[in-house]
Amino acid sequence: MEKKNKLLKPLLYGILLTYAAFTLFPFLWAVSGSFKTYQEITSGSMSILPKEPTLNAFTKLFTMDEYFIRWVFNSFLICTVGTVINVILNSMAGYSLSRLHFRGRNLVFYIILATIMVPGQVLLIPNYLIVKNLGMINSYAAILFPTAVNATYIFMMRQFYMNFPKDVEEAAAIDGLGPLGTFFRIAMPLAKAPIATQSVFIFLGYWNAFLQPKLYLQTPSKYTLTVGIQSMMSRYSGITQWDEVMAASVISLVPILIIYIVLNKYFMQSVRMDGEK
Repeated sequence: MEKKNKLLKPLLYGILLTYAAFTLFPFLWAVSGSFKTYQEITSGSMSILPKEPTLNAFTKLFTMDEYFIRWVFNSFLICTVGTVINVILNSMAGYSLSRLHFRGRNLVFYIILATIMVPGQVLLIPNYLIVKNLGMINSYAAILFPTAVNATYIFMMRQFYMNFPKDVEEAAAIDGLGPLGTFFRIAMPLAKAPIATQSVFIFLGYWNAFLQPKLYLQTPSKYTLTVGIQSMMSRYSGITQWDEVMAASVISLVPILIIYIVLNKYFMQSVRMDGEK
């Protein structure tokens, strides 16, 4: 049996390393492409290392493109505001569904769970009509309003607070705190792990969102980075400037990596807690 395991282990590692190589190669090539010239990219070379490394693509983005910095700022604004709103509302909903006793609580919870099963594409036209009737077309509210809460993270926060120690809440009540004060001063600060987890995924979702910004935003100066990059692909007489597109893609990855690195400790803590449960 041990001999069989010794033979299977290298084989398994070999398969995983091969898969990792195939997965990482497009990412590495995109990073490399941002430092290549347009001619080298379009030559069809699949080399990771650029023959003549250059920062021209990054220079053109920040100095020659009038809207690029604005697109980055727009994306940061939407992601930050959207994440804060989601974290607060999802956490409040999860806490109320787990701790507060009111008529129809379970029915409300089941309705929220049912919305998880509805594909986003089905809600696209109804959301658009509602946003249009509210006069929010071509505004960031059109993106933030329909996504202010997320049923998945309401469920996650509810499950966390279901296991929250009642002794802490009873002590807070003795000190004179009401349900709202207990939530903001006791329950929410102690939920760093699940809050960090949902923050990473919510920020990532807003940052990578393309369909909604493309549908609702009409003014180029209001574009998010994803829509801006797409608009870059055909603005020069239909010729895609691949060096700039690669550089913009690399820049779009940086905030995601920073957010993950900063919140990784809490994210891994949440994974361990779920495993222990």
